[in-house]
Amino acid sequence: MTLLEIFVLALALAMDAFSVAVGVGATRRDVSPGALLRLSFSFGLFQFFMPLLGWAGGATVSDLVGEYDHWVAFGLLVIVGGKMIHEGLRGEAHERLNDPTRGVTLLILSVATSIDALAVGMSLAFLKTPVFIPSVVIGVVAFTMTAAGVLLGERVGRLFGERVGVVGGGILIAIGLRILWTHLA
Repeated sequence: MTLLEIFVLALALAMDAFSVAVGVGATRRDVSPGALLRLSFSFGLFQFFMPLLGWAGGATVSDLVGEYDHWVAFGLLVIVGGKMIHEGLRGEAHERLNDPTRGVTLLILSVATSIDALAVGMSLAFLKTPVFIPSVVIGVVAFTMTAAGVLLGERVGRLFGERVGVVGGGILIAIGLRILWTHLA
C-alpha cells in the first residue's frame, strides 16, 4: 500500500470517530482540554490497536468477527445514543452526570468506532501487507479527526443549547444504523 492509500483508508476509518466526537462535543457546554485529550487519545489508540489485533487474528477469527461486528457496533452505539437522548430530554440539571470521555462510556465508544479497523487489519493479513505503519497512520488520523469533531460539536452545542444531546444521541444511533445497513444490504 502506498502512503496515500493508507491515508485515505485512515480517513475513511476515522469518519465514525469524527461523527461520534461531534455528538460528544455537542453535549458538553465547555469541553476541557482533558476531556478533548481523553476522547481523542482513546479513539486514536483503539484505531491504532484494532488493525494490529485484526492482522494478528487473520483468518482465524475473520469469519466469526465478520458475522457479528456490525451488530456489536450497532448495539453499542444505540445504547450510548439512547442514553444521550434520555439525558438530553432530562435537561441541563443532569448534563454532567455522565461524562462520555470517562469510564465505561468512553470504552464503549472507543470499541464501537474502531471495530471496522479490526476488519481492515484482517484484510491486510490476507493481503500479506505489513500492518504497523498503516496502524500508526490510522491512529494518528483518528486522534486528529476526533479532536476536530469534538471542537466542531462544542460549537454546534453552543448554537443549539442544552437539548443538543438529543441530536448527539440521534447521530450515534444513525451511525449504528448506517453500519448495520452497510453490512446487511
